[in-house]
Amino acid sequence: MQDEDRFHWHPEARLFGPDGALVLRCGPSGAVIADGAEALARALAQAGRGLPFRIGAVTETAPAPGPVPMFETLTSGSSGQPRRIWRSQRSWRCGFAVNAGMFGIGPGRRIAVLGQLVHSLSLYGALEGACLGAEVHLLAGLRPDRQRARLAALGVDILYATPAQLRLLLETGEGALPALRLVLVGGSKLDRALRAALAAVAPLADLREFYGAAETSFVTLSDEGCPPDSVGRAYPGVMLSIRGEGGVPLGDGALGQVWVQSPYLCEGYAGDMAGQPLRDRGWMSVGEMGWVERGMLHLAGRIGRMVTVADQNVFPEEIEAFLAGLPGVRRVAVLPRRDALRGQVLVAVMLGAPGQEAAILRAARDLLGPLKAPRAVIWRETWPELASGKTNLTQLQAEVGL
Repeated sequence: MQDEDRFHWHPEARLFGPDGALVLRCGPSGAVIADGAEALARALAQAGRGLPFRIGAVTETAPAPGPVPMFETLTSGSSGQPRRIWRSQRSWRCGFAVNAGMFGIGPGRRIAVLGQLVHSLSLYGALEGACLGAEVHLLAGLRPDRQRARLAALGVDILYATPAQLRLLLETGEGALPALRLVLVGGSKLDRALRAALAAVAPLADLREFYGAAETSFVTLSDEGCPPDSVGRAYPGVMLSIRGEGGVPLGDGALGQVWVQSPYLCEGYAGDMAGQPLRDRGWMSVGEMGWVERGMLHLAGRIGRMVTVADQNVFPEEIEAFLAGLPGVRRVAVLPRRDALRGQVLVAVMLGAPGQEAAILRAARDLLGPLKAPRAVIWRETWPELASGKTNLTQLQAEVGL
């Protein structure tokens, strides 16, 4: 068994929990691991012996050993029950090697993740740091203001986060983060207002937005030369294909389904979803729609969230990205509501400043037009979230009665 086939502790790596205590290395304790400060150490103990593991979904069947070192991670479950993803440890190790070369991740670097390890982005960032010899800080469970204070006090220079986690961090309004040199952001589109807010707090940080999924890992990566409405160029080793009806490849600028081929793809789903086909002759799609223009991938939204308004297809994600950047909007989700005339119309559910509603709706009509602009706003005082920091759309839709 080669080192690159499995996860293992780098001799110089150190791991710290949310309380700042050093997490000690340990022996394997089983394939199913409850989330928490010691979960990563237990996962690495399993992986170091070539054994499978899963953090989270503790009541479900344990992963069984495969022909090569394997593990399971979970989808976010933003619009349904999280799915179990079955993948080789090598598929992530390949990404670790790329990031080590591009970003210098390794001994002497301090990495932090804000979310729980049941979320694949946080698990990826933490495992990457531990396998490459960095100092890793797990900050899940702390209030955003305390996370921000810890980032500053520890001199963390690399941060893995979702836009939702970043927004909560920056809303605390206390303290600069001068040590940050790299912020890797994924999970949803990053709006311009959030970009500007991060630049003000961490002026030396290189902000790199990436697009990926639990099934695919990295797909694209942005840099300062990429248009802010794109999600960047293909990540090293990734091939992209935009396909239309019947799987026909489409040309530059045409909207279609995004397909990916790379060494970072998962093997498939596990548990109740096992056996569901994900690949087509080595290519994989997770149902995202988008287009490529001048080598940059632009995303429209998930097929599963697409809404038909007056016989036209509309993607709520595009509208959410615009609304999230407006004054008075802290969190937003765009949901469909039945309408006798148009079949469906869109409603914006928001957390923020109700006094800005008229201005928000006016800005949406001016830029998006009457078809895409929300017809109404429902204001909330609380916001249902998943472990990833994403909106729990299923719960939100049930609570607002849409």
